[in-house]
Amino acid sequence: MTPSFDEDELGPESLSPSVVDGDPGRTGQAEDETEEAEVEAPRSRAPLSEAEVAAKIRSLEARLDSMIGHADEAHAPTVPAPIVPPAPPSRLSTRNVTAEADATVFDTARELLSSEFYLRKWGRLGMRNRSEEVDDFGFDPVYEQRVQPLFDFLYERYFRVECEGVTGIPAEGRCLLVANHSGTLPYDGMMIKTAVKREHPQHRDVRWLAEDFLFHFPFLGSFTNRIGAVRACQENAERLLQQESLTAVFPEGVKGIGKLFRERYQLQRFGRGGFIRLSLRTRTPIIPVAVVGAEETNPMLFRIDYLSRALGIPYIPVTPTFPLLGPLGLLPLPTKWRIHFGELVSFDDYGPEAADDEMLVGRLADQVRESIQSALAAAVRKRASVWLG
Repeated sequence: MTPSFDEDELGPESLSPSVVDGDPGRTGQAEDETEEAEVEAPRSRAPLSEAEVAAKIRSLEARLDSMIGHADEAHAPTVPAPIVPPAPPSRLSTRNVTAEADATVFDTARELLSSEFYLRKWGRLGMRNRSEEVDDFGFDPVYEQRVQPLFDFLYERYFRVECEGVTGIPAEGRCLLVANHSGTLPYDGMMIKTAVKREHPQHRDVRWLAEDFLFHFPFLGSFTNRIGAVRACQENAERLLQQESLTAVFPEGVKGIGKLFRERYQLQRFGRGGFIRLSLRTRTPIIPVAVVGAEETNPMLFRIDYLSRALGIPYIPVTPTFPLLGPLGLLPLPTKWRIHFGELVSFDDYGPEAADDEMLVGRLADQVRESIQSALAAAVRKRASVWLG
């Protein structure tokens, strides 16, 4: 039986959705649908000739082949581009690479020979075991803990310090420790700090004001800052007291550590009473402090003043060991120390405006000076030996 086809049945609408979408695997379903269309076609239409049927079949096969070709092209794998080997380096490029390598070697050698390289290395080495944060005056608690064994040795074994009245220091809040200054080298600030840290019930920290000339020496200025010393001036002292710090001051200043041995334990003039003004302005109590034993650590026989300005120091000391023994002559002698903390003195009866009264400031300064001088005289009379106390 020769099948009959209709032009409308063989059009694009007569194809199944799978064939239109280009799915070659569902062509059998398309043929079934064609056969169903043929069966359902009305019998009244005229049958096609064999030539027409063959032409339509060829047209349909061509369209199917075209759809299958487009689908294969869409899923075809991508062919990678061929890898082209690099060209061998030319003489010019080889010379450029060699020149760059030589320049790098010379730059490295120049950096190693420069002083800035070693300064950077020294700076990194110096920052090891340091605090990431320090206070406004450079105090470094981590560095202080590292050198604290040295202070403990000097306090306990070398100077064998004895304390009296340390419990009279307030447990908290600001307070001024007013002490005599003695010794060619100012060890008294460190020993007062160590005494309060070890002997006080609250183990309070002491910040003390150091002479300006100490900060002119290499390393010595930064060292004293890191362990708690502050450059001596009214502004720094007032800032410390505003931070509720326990602060030690030495009103004698350079005149105190520059006394000759025959003038030992004789207090010099307390300046213009700056510590009294400071106490009145900030409403800070005062504790007089007497240090005995420091005068004999480096007994100064006489001093040289005419070379001091060239060296940036107040004087050049001449002791039994310095400059005869060179730097070793500056080592302190192991004398017996005694630190006496007096009773608390408060000026609450005076207002801050009293700091401008010159007569009142001088009178109060003399009172504090006399209390320290009396304590020094009593301690000196009490001791039997400079070495044993």
